[in-house]
Amino acid sequence: MGPDRRSARIRMLVAEQAVRRGARVSVVDVCTAAVAALPVGGAGLSAMSRTAASHPLCSTDDISEQLEELQLTLGEGPCVDAFARGSAVLTPDLLTNGLQDHWAVFADAALEAGARAVFSLPLQKGAISPGVLDLYAGIPTVLDTEELADALAFADLATLLLLDTRIDETGAPTGGPMPDGCFEDLGAYRAEIDQASGMLTVQLGVGIEEAFVRLRAHAYARGRRLADVATDVVTRRLRFSPDAEPDQDEEET
Repeated sequence: MGPDRRSARIRMLVAEQAVRRGARVSVVDVCTAAVAALPVGGAGLSAMSRTAASHPLCSTDDISEQLEELQLTLGEGPCVDAFARGSAVLTPDLLTNGLQDHWAVFADAALEAGARAVFSLPLQKGAISPGVLDLYAGIPTVLDTEELADALAFADLATLLLLDTRIDETGAPTGGPMPDGCFEDLGAYRAEIDQASGMLTVQLGVGIEEAFVRLRAHAYARGRRLADVATDVVTRRLRFSPDAEPDQDEEET
């Protein structure tokens, strides 16, 4: 299956989950759709950062919730490794020789929680990595080529949604009624955020990661969608000042 057809199918599966919830598409729907489409028992997603505290965002069941909490608390596990390496960590069987040594505490704790296989997929967009999508199975499991490609497509969509999701004080994605045509042109969406982040590296004299942080902080402080702020930057209606706080950046008329 070609990447465009696969991406469209994954978007449809996720959108269907959002329709069932009666809310706008979010990373919760990505996790739920991934469990329905793949040979896994549950899914969890954590927001992760090299400069701030990481925290779980969603999980589909008690086991996936435990796995997210375990890894972030212990600082070890496939999720932590996937984030550090920037590549998928696929563990078909936690009883494989050597894993108990590599993840001295996590492996036993995950087995006790009910997980036997864990697949951790970093959420990435260029140099930006906002988190990791974790999938688990209760029995030894190997994802075939098509299933792995689907899992990566779910992670790619989760990345786009996470970057445009406002997080409330509890760490849960904020919702709201799902409008008609809830999915935009995600390719254009991604390109415009990339372009805006690149422009901010020049305006602020910082790297791409910090530029994106400023872009998202501004959107959060103003209660606006990240995509809308990116559009204002690209069209030069909004210019950032190196010395200003996120809510004090000067807008151009």
